Amino acid sequence: MRKKLLSAALCAAMAVSLAGCSNQNTNAAGETKAAETAAAGTTAAGGEAAKSEAGSPEFVFTYAENQAEDYPTTQGAYKFAELVQEKTNGKIQINVQAGGVLGDEKSVCEQLQFGGIDFMRMSLSPLAEFVPKLNVLQLPYLYRDAGHMWQVLDGKIGEDFINSFEGSNLVALSWYDAGARNFYNSVRPIEKLEDIKGLKIRVQESEMMMGMVEALGANPTPMAYSEVYSALQTGVIDGAENNWPSYESTSHYEVAKYFTIDEHNRVPELQLCSQATWDKLSADDQAVIRECALESAEYERQLWAEREKASEEKVRAAGSQITELSPEEKQKFQDAVKPMYEKYCGDYMDIVDAIIATGK
Repeated sequence: MRKKLLSAALCAAMAVSLAGCSNQNTNAAGETKAAETAAAGTTAAGGEAAKSEAGSPEFVFTYAENQAEDYPTTQGAYKFAELVQEKTNGKIQINVQAGGVLGDEKSVCEQLQFGGIDFMRMSLSPLAEFVPKLNVLQLPYLYRDAGHMWQVLDGKIGEDFINSFEGSNLVALSWYDAGARNFYNSVRPIEKLEDIKGLKIRVQESEMMMGMVEALGANPTPMAYSEVYSALQTGVIDGAENNWPSYESTSHYEVAKYFTIDEHNRVPELQLCSQATWDKLSADDQAVIRECALESAEYERQLWAEREKASEEKVRAAGSQITELSPEEKQKFQDAVKPMYEKYCGDYMDIVDAIIATGK
């Protein structure tokens, strides 16, 4: 009798556990429509790369992406998976999980560090917490334009940064584009430095981003990205800052129609591999992974340029009021944040100077 009771209890516990897992998966996949698509196994271009048709692969890896299925970085991830499967003849299979179903960037990065997840794409802002030197690349008004940034990242300086992850349990593979970040708000056009003073601006949970907004005379308000729309709608914040596709895809233009092109940050993103995963691979496989990462980066940059143009056209057509700072006014913004260079990157001013001099 006692054995029967014990057996019944174990079965009940297993049933509860399985039900809990099922509910968790349903909840995670239900966070976004894109996530539902990923959970259903249907993907946009390149998504079929996650399915091996060349027999059983030797390695099956997971790639975490927090953006939606149609976002350029997600499409870049699918291209990467497709190329890897093709060039390893099905030996390595990479399953891309989009829509943030595996967690936010910071938590995914932590899992990457101990091998719980194999690959990810990550913004430099939260990544700098793990590799402080990366703060250099997100200093405000560091680059003259997009061409200047890619000269830096595709050259020796960018290569040195790629190779600077030793001891982090992360392997950097390639740079992805994330455009330029600009200010937008619901109160007034920002045409000069005085116009931004006193505005409550949402920022990422980054000390540097908070410092930049303070230096310009506004009030930084750290907040989760998912809360920005309602905060703008209710007046909890006056504005935020981000790139064209994010401004458009989140519909922030509906509640904050004043968009100012100041390009205060060009924050590139990185494809990363877990060191634990990397160490499982042969030198030949590692070379293929790097090659595919670079090839997917070129693909992502092309998609980004197309998406950026389409997003700008959409918000202009919807009635957003677009202001571009004059060179004289932009210089005032640059001068206001200049003290941040020494404060946040004093130990790397030689790199900062080399970046500024690139292409001149």
